[in-house]
Amino acid sequence: MSSSQDNKITAPFGSWKSPITADVVSGSSKRLGGTAVDPQGNLFWLESRPSESGRVVLVKEAYKAGDEPIDITPPEFAVRTLAQEYGGGAFRISGDTVIFSNYKDQRLYKQSITSKDSCPVPITPDYGGPVISYADGIFDSRFNRYITVMEDRRVSSINSTTTITAVSLDDGNIQEPKVLVSGNDFYAFPRLDPKGERIAWIEWSHPNMPWDKSELWVGHISETGDVYNCVCVAGYDSNIVESPTEPKWSPTGELFFITDRKNGFWNLHKWVEAKNEVLPLYPLNAEFARPLWVFGMNSYEFIKSEAGKALIACTYRQNGKSYLGILDDVQGSFSLLDIPFTDIDNITSWNNYLYVEGASAIQPSSVAKVTLDGHKLNLVDFKIVWSSSSDCLKYESYFSRPELIEFPTEVPGQNAYAYYYPPTNPLYQASQEEKPPLLLKSHGGPTAETHGILNLSFQYWTSRGWAFVDVNYGGSTGYGREFRERLLGRWGIVDVDDCCSCARFLLENGKADKERLCITGGSAGGYTTLAALAFRDTFKAGASLYGVADLSLLRAETHKFESRYLDKLVGDEKAYFERSPINFVDKFSCPIILFQGLEDKVVPPDQARKIYKALKEKGLPVALVEYEGEQHGFRKAENIKFTIEQQMVFFARLIGRFDVADPITPIKIDNFDEH
Repeated sequence: MSSSQDNKITAPFGSWKSPITADVVSGSSKRLGGTAVDPQGNLFWLESRPSESGRVVLVKEAYKAGDEPIDITPPEFAVRTLAQEYGGGAFRISGDTVIFSNYKDQRLYKQSITSKDSCPVPITPDYGGPVISYADGIFDSRFNRYITVMEDRRVSSINSTTTITAVSLDDGNIQEPKVLVSGNDFYAFPRLDPKGERIAWIEWSHPNMPWDKSELWVGHISETGDVYNCVCVAGYDSNIVESPTEPKWSPTGELFFITDRKNGFWNLHKWVEAKNEVLPLYPLNAEFARPLWVFGMNSYEFIKSEAGKALIACTYRQNGKSYLGILDDVQGSFSLLDIPFTDIDNITSWNNYLYVEGASAIQPSSVAKVTLDGHKLNLVDFKIVWSSSSDCLKYESYFSRPELIEFPTEVPGQNAYAYYYPPTNPLYQASQEEKPPLLLKSHGGPTAETHGILNLSFQYWTSRGWAFVDVNYGGSTGYGREFRERLLGRWGIVDVDDCCSCARFLLENGKADKERLCITGGSAGGYTTLAALAFRDTFKAGASLYGVADLSLLRAETHKFESRYLDKLVGDEKAYFERSPINFVDKFSCPIILFQGLEDKVVPPDQARKIYKALKEKGLPVALVEYEGEQHGFRKAENIKFTIEQQMVFFARLIGRFDVADPITPIKIDNFDEH
C-alpha cells in the first residue's frame, strides 16, 4: 500500500519550499483597531495597512455583497492616537459623525460618515506639533461636546499629564479643552449614563499598572457641565486587591464593570447604587477582560431582548481559549454561542447582530457577523465580514495547527503554557533520524498573552521545516492574577526559566534538535531573548526585535505609562544591574541578530546599538538592522518582510545545517563574513 508519505520529497528540515513567502506574511499583517456600528446598522472598522507604511484607515462595509468596502478616511489623514504610546480608542461614531485622532498632528477631527468626500474638520487647538493626544472618547449630547482622555506632553514627554477633558463640538469655534477630572497619573474609560447625568471612569497611579491596582469612580454632572460629588465604587478598600476595568452603563442606568476581586480573575460585576454594593454576576475562574495596554477595549455589550430581559453579550478566556456567550443578569445564567473563533477580542452589537473580532488556528484576525435568534440566546448564523488576510486560506494545507502544551517550570508543582507548532508541509518530509530546528518565541508585555491563532509569520517557519513554540511564561495574562504575579520582582528570571524549561520539555519529547534551538522576541520578549542568551546556555542563536538590553536605561528613558512598571517587576538597584544583559556581555556565547526602529520611544535605539557594539568587540557573530521611520513594532510591509527573511537566513547560516529555499540576499554578519 502506498501512503502519502511515500509521495513526499525527503529534504532537511529548514530547506523546504513554501508558498507562504515573506511577501505573503508582510501583506497579511493588516491590523484591526476596533469596530463600530452606526444607527442604520452599517459596520465600520479601523485597519492599518503595511502596504501604505502602516497608515490606519476607517473603513465602512460595502453596501452590497461583492462590492469593495468604502474608505472613510481621506488619503492625507490617518486614524491613530499616540496616547500612552500604545494608543487605541482612536475614533468614535455617533449618528452620522465620526470623531477621530489624526496621526500626524494628534488633533481631534470631526467628519461626516454619510456625505461622500466629506473633509475632516479639526475640533482641538493646534499646538504646533503632536504634543497632545486624545483617546477613548465619547459623545455628550447634553452639552454638545466630546469627553475624552487627554495626554499632554508639552512640558515633558517622559512625565506627561493625563486628564479627562471635554471638547466643544460647536461649529467653527475651536476652544481649549475643558478639564473635567484631574489629579491622578492615569485615566481611562470615561463613560456617560444614558441621561448624561453621571460619568464613570477608571484611574490609577504610579507605581501601579492598571492591572495591578486601579479605581472605578462615578461623578455627577452639573448644569454647567462640571463633574462633582464623586464617589469611588471599587478599588478604594486596601483589604481588597483589585483592578476594575471597562465600566459601562446599562440602558436603564445601572453601572456594570469588570474586576478581579476575590477569585483573582476579571469577572463581570454590578454596582447597586442604593446600597453602595458591588455584586458579582457570574463568578468563574476565567478572564472576561484583557490588560489595559491599549485604550477602547470592549469585552461586553448590552443587548436588547424582546422579553425586556437584561442580557449581556460577553467573552471570556479560560485555559488558552476564548468563549462567547449571552449572560442573563437576572437569572445569572450563561448561554454559550458555538462559533469557530478560539480567540475573541472586542464585541460590537446592533439589533439581532453581534460583530465579533477574533481568530482561530486556521482563521486570521477577522470580524464576524454573529446573528442571534429572537430570544437573543442562540446562534442563527456566523459570517466573516472582514479579514486581515482574506486570501490566506488558500495555503491551508501548509498550516501547522498549534498544540496547547503545559510544561513543568523550575518551581516544583508550578506549570506554564505554550503553543507548539510542528513542522508542516504537504510536499516535504525530513529523514527519520533528523530532529527539526526550533524557534521559541517569547511574547512582549511582559504582561501579555500569546494566543494559538493563525499567524502567517509562524507558518513561514513551520512550512519550511522548523518547529515553532510560542510561550505563555509566568507573568502572562489569561490565567488569573496569581499566574500574572509570578513575575513580580522576578522579571528576567521567571520568564527566562520558563522559556528554557519549555525548550527542554520539547527536547525530552523528541520535538526539537538540541543543537538548533533558537529564540526570538520583540520588546519585553526581546529582553527575555537577550537575558536567556546572556544568563543561560539553552539556545544556540537568537534574534531580538526592539528588545530591552539595559533595565536602568529603560527606566530612565521610557514613556510615563511604563516608567514605574519596572519597580514591581525588577526590584532594587542590584537587581537592575544583575538582570541587564548589557552589563554581562562576556556571558554571551552565541550569534545574535538585532532589529530596531529609530523612532522607538518605548525602547530607544541606543539599547540595540550598545549590545551590537559590545558583541562585535567580543568577536561573536552579530548583525544590527535599523529602520528609519519605525517606532515600537514594525508597521511597514518592506520592513516586516526584511525582518523575517533576515532572521531565517541568519539562523540557517550560523546553526542551520541546511540551505534556505528562498532567494534571500543575507546582510553582512560581523565576525562571520570577512569582507
